[in-house]
Amino acid sequence: MDNKEFIRELKEKRKDYGVSQAKLAVSCGISREHLNRIENGKLEPTEELKEKIIKQLERFNPEEPLFLLIDYFRVRFPTTDAITVIKDILKINPQYMLHEEYGRYGYEEQYVIGDISVMVSQNLSLGVLLELKGKGCRQMESYLTAQERSWYDFMFDCLNGGGVMKRLDLAVNDRVGILDIPKLKEKYRNGECISYFRSQKGYDGTTKTGEDFPEKTGDTLYLGSTNSELHMCIYQKNYEQYVKNGTDLEDTEVKNRFEIRMKNDRAYHAVIDLLTYHDAEHTAFSIINHYVRFVDREDDKPKSKWKLNAEWAWFIGENRERLKLTTQPEPFTLERAIHWLHRQVAPTLKLVHELDRQNHTTILKDMIEHTELKEKHKHLLQLEQTNIKDRIDTAFPNHGNDGIF
Repeated sequence: MDNKEFIRELKEKRKDYGVSQAKLAVSCGISREHLNRIENGKLEPTEELKEKIIKQLERFNPEEPLFLLIDYFRVRFPTTDAITVIKDILKINPQYMLHEEYGRYGYEEQYVIGDISVMVSQNLSLGVLLELKGKGCRQMESYLTAQERSWYDFMFDCLNGGGVMKRLDLAVNDRVGILDIPKLKEKYRNGECISYFRSQKGYDGTTKTGEDFPEKTGDTLYLGSTNSELHMCIYQKNYEQYVKNGTDLEDTEVKNRFEIRMKNDRAYHAVIDLLTYHDAEHTAFSIINHYVRFVDREDDKPKSKWKLNAEWAWFIGENRERLKLTTQPEPFTLERAIHWLHRQVAPTLKLVHELDRQNHTTILKDMIEHTELKEKHKHLLQLEQTNIKDRIDTAFPNHGNDGIF
C-alpha cells in the first residue's frame, strides 16, 4: 500500500483498538517519537517496518486476533443402541435424525442430522460412533446453546456414558496473520524448530495456473507423523477457503490455523485436562509448549540458550490476552446444497431452459415434475421447516444412571 493509505489505516485502527502511540511503539521496538513522525507523514517507513507495525497493531485487536475452537470430535460407545446415544448424549429428538442403511469405517448404518453423524454396528467391538467434523462441531454448538450446555458439559456426558475417545482436534485460529507460516517453515529447515517430534514435513501447496487460482494454494507445516496419536498442523486457512469456496483471500475470517490433532489415549487425556481445568488455553498450549518451540539462532550460544522467537513467544501466551474456548454456532441450512447447485448444476439447467425456449419443448418442466424426492431430500425439507429448539430432545430425560450402558 502507498504511504497515505498506510497512515490512514494505522490511525483508524489504532483509534478503534484504543492503543496509544507509546504502547504500539514499544511493541514495535521503536520510540514513540519515531511512530509519531510516521503518523504525521514526516517520515516514510520501509515496507518491512510498515508490515511490522500493522502486525503488532493487530495484536491489540479487541475482536481477538487468536481464538480457540474444537474442530473435530469422535467418540465410541460400547453399545449397539444408537437411539440411546442420540437421546442421552446429543439430546436431540431421534425423529429428526435421518436413518441411512450404510456407514463409514466398517459401520453398517448411521443416523445423521446435517453434519452430525451417529454410526452403529451390531458388532459390539465397533458399537456406536459419534463423529463431529468441522461443520459438525459448529452445528453441535447450535444444539448445545439451545440446551444451555457447554462443550465441557457435553464431554462429561460422553465420558459418563461410557464413551471412549477416538479423536479430538483443537484449533487455534489466527485472524490477522500473526503466525508467518513461510517463516516458520524456513526456521524448521534451518534447525530453529526445537521439537520432540521425530518428523516434520512442509508443503508449499499445489501450484495451479489460470485466472481461477492464485499462484499457490497455501503453505502447510506438519509437526510429527500423521500416523501417530498426536501431531500438529499449521496451514494457511485463507488459501484453503479460496480453493473450496472461492472466498477472496483478504475476506476470510481466519488467515492461518494451528491444529493439534489427537487420537485415542492422547485425545482422552486432553479431554480429562479440559474437564479438570475448564481452560482450553491451558490444555492446548501445555501440549504445544511441551512438544515444540521456534527460536532465533544465536551462533555464539549453545542450542539450549537460543532465544525464543518473538512472534512465537507472543503466540504461546507472552504479553497477550488469555484465550477462551470459542463457539461459533452454525445451524444446518440448505445453503451448502444451494451453493453446489449454483456452481455445478445451474449452467446445465440454464442450457436446458434455453433449449426449451428455442424448441418450444418442456424438457426441464417435465424433468422436475417426474422426479421423486429421496429420503435425504425429504429430511432436508423437514429440517428447513423446524428450528433448533424444535429438535432438542425434551421428551426423553436422562436415564439417571452412572452411565447409559
